[in-house]
Amino acid sequence: MRLELDSVGLRYGPVTALSDVTLTVATGTTAAVIGANGAGKSSLLRAIAGLEPLAAGRIVADGADLARLDTEARIRLGIALSPEGRRLFPEMSAADNLRAGAFTRRAGPAVRRDLDRVYTLFPRLAERRASLARNLSGGEQQMCAIGRAVMSEPQLLLLDEPSLGLAPKVVGDMARAIATIAASGVTVLLAEQNSRLALSLAQTGHVFEAGRLARSGPAAALLNDGDVLRAYLGEEVASPPAGPIPAVPLPL
Repeated sequence: MRLELDSVGLRYGPVTALSDVTLTVATGTTAAVIGANGAGKSSLLRAIAGLEPLAAGRIVADGADLARLDTEARIRLGIALSPEGRRLFPEMSAADNLRAGAFTRRAGPAVRRDLDRVYTLFPRLAERRASLARNLSGGEQQMCAIGRAVMSEPQLLLLDEPSLGLAPKVVGDMARAIATIAASGVTVLLAEQNSRLALSLAQTGHVFEAGRLARSGPAAALLNDGDVLRAYLGEEVASPPAGPIPAVPLPL
């Protein structure tokens, strides 16, 4: 799915969250949205998902103007959000939370197949499928949140801070799962404070500052641009990770 934003603006009352944002994400690519806390990353993804009304501009997905589509209609179109904070149903099992992601689809073999694919992506989740969501660890909850979004069979997957609060090993597992999803042809828009993780997974990067798009370019170039990391992200410059993150084979 190709995503286009044209002069997008978003406000929360008197507060401007996004201002004059124009960007494009090509079909089948991964784009990283990076920036400090409060830069507008989550607001951008929520606007695309239909959770926040635009104050200005337009959002187009595969030629369809999203202005008249509510959140459910956008899910049916192929847009899925894994939100910051996971937002699972705490008194439902992990498996039932995953099935909830397929609520727009007809139950049948295809849904069962995709459930198996989620368990291949996240083997730990398969082990914990009967556990209530509130009893899952933070990493397991994040796996469940991403898996729930995958169960809607998205063409565009919006991931909001998937590494937030996770241990380094779990972050690595999450990164490999995201790489696998992207390798299947799904367009991915990844919002992350962990700029190095996001840029290592992406082909393009978009740097946000105070609700504005401050810089865009190839992810590899941004990852190696010390000025960008210092000026916009407040990071100390160190060597970037070597090579792409491998995907995990999925069952057919």
